[in-house]
Order: sequence, then C-alpha cells, then structure tokens
Amino acid sequence: MVAGISLSERLKRHPAQNVAMMLLLMVGSLMFASEVFAQGNLTDSHLELNVKEGYESTAIWVGLGILLAVYALIITEVIHRTLAAALGGLVAVLVLNYYTVESTLTLRAVTTMIDWETIGLLLGMMVMVGILSRTGIFEWFAVEAYKKSNGSIWTLVVILCSVTAVLSAFLDNVTTMLLLTPVTIQLAKVLDLKPIPILISEVLFSNVGGAATMIGDPPNIMIGSGLSPDAIAGKGYEHLAKDGVTFNDFIIEMAPGILMTIVPTFMLVRYLYRDEFTGERQRDVAELEAKYGVKDAKLLKVSGVILGAVILGFFLHPIIHIAVSWIALIGAVLMLLATDRHEIEEALEKVEWTTLLFFAGLFVLVHSLQYLGVIDFIGVYVMKAIELFPIGDGGYIRLSAAILIVLWVSAFASAFIDNIPYTATMIPIILQISETLNIELGPLIWALAFGACLGGNGTLIGASANVVTAGMSEEAGYPISFREFFRAGFPVMILTTLIISVYMIAVYVFSAEFKTYAKLILLGITLIGILLQVSRGRSKGKSLSESLIDDDFDEIKEVVTGAISDVKGSIVDKLSEQE
Repeated sequence: MVAGISLSERLKRHPAQNVAMMLLLMVGSLMFASEVFAQGNLTDSHLELNVKEGYESTAIWVGLGILLAVYALIITEVIHRTLAAALGGLVAVLVLNYYTVESTLTLRAVTTMIDWETIGLLLGMMVMVGILSRTGIFEWFAVEAYKKSNGSIWTLVVILCSVTAVLSAFLDNVTTMLLLTPVTIQLAKVLDLKPIPILISEVLFSNVGGAATMIGDPPNIMIGSGLSPDAIAGKGYEHLAKDGVTFNDFIIEMAPGILMTIVPTFMLVRYLYRDEFTGERQRDVAELEAKYGVKDAKLLKVSGVILGAVILGFFLHPIIHIAVSWIALIGAVLMLLATDRHEIEEALEKVEWTTLLFFAGLFVLVHSLQYLGVIDFIGVYVMKAIELFPIGDGGYIRLSAAILIVLWVSAFASAFIDNIPYTATMIPIILQISETLNIELGPLIWALAFGACLGGNGTLIGASANVVTAGMSEEAGYPISFREFFRAGFPVMILTTLIISVYMIAVYVFSAEFKTYAKLILLGITLIGILLQVSRGRSKGKSLSESLIDDDFDEIKEVVTGAISDVKGSIVDKLSEQE
C-alpha cells in the first residue's frame, strides 16, 4: 500500500503503462535471444533474400517509387510521419515478398529488419530521462544557462549549441538530445521564446559534434566496428587491414575538419534565424532559482549515480564490448528499481512511443529497399562515377574524385535514406572500391564517415537525433515539420560538406606525404582565425557570442548605402544645375 492505494488498484488504473513495461521487457528479451542465437550459431540475424531472376531492375525502381511516396507523405504532412513510415514499411515488405524467392511475410523476417540496438538505446535512455525529469535537474540547468547568457538570446543559443556539440562528441548525439531537449523546452517556456528554432540549432550541432569521435554518431560506431583492422581482415581483405581504423583515428582524422565547420555553422544559423535569435529576455534570477530549482535531491543522487555509470559504460564500450543498448536498458531497469519500484507509470509516460514506432517502420522500409537492391544500386553507380576519372599522375585525379564522390553521395543519401542502414551498406562497397580501383582505403573511410554524419542534418529523418528531438518536441506541444527542419538543416549540410571537401582534398591529396603536418597547419589556422574573429568583435564592443558571427556586414552595408546616397545626391545636383 502506498498513500492508501493498493498496487493492484494502481495497475488497473494504468493499463497503457503496463503494456509499455511489457514492451520494454519484450525488447530486452528479443535482444537477449538474438545474442544467444548468434553466439550459438543457431540462426543468422540477417535474412538471405534473393530477387527473382529477371526482376532485378524492376524491383529497384519500385523500391525507389515507394521511398519517394513516403517522402511525399512526410513532407506534405498529409498523415503523421510515424504512420507514413509504418505504411511505407508495410508496402515495402509486401513488394519484397512479391519480388523475392523467399517469403518475407513472417514475424522473424520483419523483426530482423529492425535495428534493435537503436530501439533499445532509445528506450533505455527515455526511461532514465523520464525519471530524471522528476528531480527538477533540467529546470535547474535551464536557469544556469540563462544566468550565463545575461539575458541575451543569441548568447543563450551559443551556450546550448556548444554544450550540445561537446556532449555529442564524447557521449553520443541521440543521448545528448534526449537530455537537452527537456532543458531547452523548459527554458523556452520560462523566457517566452519559440523553442523550435533553438531545438533545430541544437540538433544540427549534435550531428556536427558527434562526427568528431567514434562514439559520437551511430554511423561512426558502425564504421569503427566494421572497418577496424580485424574486421577488414575477417572479410578477406588482409592486405587492406593496415588501413583499418581505431578509436583514436576518428579524433585524429575527423576532429580537425569538424572544428573548421563550427564558426561558419554558427554564422549560418544566426543568419537563418536572425529574427528569432535577436534581442534579450530579462527575468528575475532569484525568482527563477526559487521556482525552478532541484525538487528531489535524494532522487537526483540515486538516478544521477546510475546515469553516470551508464555514461561511463558508453565511454568504455570499445574496451568492455557490451552493446550500448544493453547498457542503457540495464541502467533503465536499475533506475526503476532504485527510485520507486511501485511507481513506474510516470517514467514510462515520458517514453516517446510514436518515435520508437517511427524508427521501427523506417528500419523496415529502408532494409526492404536494401534487399530490393536500391542502396546497392547507389553503391554501384558510385563506383562507376569514380571509374570515369583517369588515374592521373600518382593517382591524384582519381583519388580526388573518389573522395568527393563518396563524401557528397553519402551526404545526400544519408539525408534522404537515414544514415544508419546507408552506412551499413556502404562499408563493404568502400572495401570493394579500394580493392578494385586500387585507391587508398583510409581517405574513402573518412569520406564515408564525414558524409554520413554531416548528411544527417539534411532532413528531419536523416539522423536518429533529429527524429528523437522532433518526437520529444511534439510531445511537449511544439511539432517540428519536415519543411521547417529542411529550411535550416539542408543549408547547414551543404556548408559543412563544402568545408570538409576542402579539408579532405588539402590533407589527403595535396599533402598526402605529410598529412599530419597538414592537419596541424589547418588546425592552427582555424584556431588563429577564431581568436582573430573574437578579438575583432570584442574590439567593437561586442560580446563573445556576437564576436563569433562578426562579419562586418552591417559596416559594409552602411558604407555601400552611404555611397549610393552620395551618387544619387550628385546626380540630382547635376540635373538641378542643368535645369
């Protein structure tokens, strides 16, 4: 008995939450079963499907048609995106069943298309975030961020985006957005701001920051696992194993390029949201601290320790080799047991079930397209495009073409397909390109990683962090439309990919013999440029955040406007004299 109400009465009162808990246990059981089967070689977690002879081309075009139709539904918002993904997945499975020799209309066939690792990670983190939200820690963090901004909206945005980028690099961007989205929404309510522009800006920086490390973005995790020296040797490419990647390689190769994109991204975001991110919001700090402080210190200590252990587990993933989904689910169960084992309803209410269903439908859709040959179709034409370029002196022409083609195709494909299944498909294709066309493997790996991560900013469904943020925002009453995200995300994707193109050509083509020095030089130029940018802005009396985006545009506009006025005045004077 708790507060005079029996456990049985509370369970009867919350049937939806009981179902949710059963789903949580079911997901864990499915993941456990898949691990046991894989270890015991009892079954394969991947389907072996073969398109009927003579239908290969037709299956590809039908698959592309389904993908375009789903996008049309999502863009026009005729129906909810979760329903659109579910409908697309259902149609794709039916089409796949028609065009393949094997049957796909079985529960096993459909469930193997769902990436349970991603679902488990999201589910576990959502449960923990739901418990943490009861402590008041998100409100406290929001007040602290406001205090640091001194009321400036743009300074607040810079603080939130910087924290997002850093956390995404050393945690992962999905987890980061799960933690920061409630903070941002709460802060926007307190300051009477529109939360959607801030949330979109944060998720853009989460994808940019997450690209800098192996654990920051799901595509990087997949590349680090699938293209390690041991993995490459295991695929039969022993002579390419020396070019395999390790945890430290991601920081060494990708972090300098990502750093080059930070300030330009801030400048573009400020330009795109110049109206929303201008001005100040003044509030009584003492009143905010009294109203939005920590509500339950005991609960915060317990849940904080468990969350800290989970985050530590994420960091140790390359060493302990325990899937991050397992770490998150174990943390969620422990937190439910440690907080209040009889009151799980409130925590489960915070789970974004529509988001999880959207992911499930999207995974079924995209993996069906993969079996139909759509993604391999992209990979084949990538290789054909590279072959069009001559080898050139020292192979630099073809290497340059390969880097740029893989980078840009990955960026656009990841934006419109979802970067997780795209990356899984491209890993063996990258090995094949290197082997067949005799191109150095390393630059191709980094082109794929940069393209897949930065391309996730292109559309609302390009990356997992985007979908998670949109789901939580919609649950709070602030739906993010496909077009609204595209308005900011696509230009940021183009800008960052352009910068990375310059970086990769400079490092891997023009400076191939001394690329370490080239990266250090580019890194030094970037840091000096940031310091000069800030120094120039500060000399004009601007704040640190305003200095980051100081571009002299207003001064140039004023000079040009004055010059035009002078010319007009001179013409008028001459005409008056002639009269």
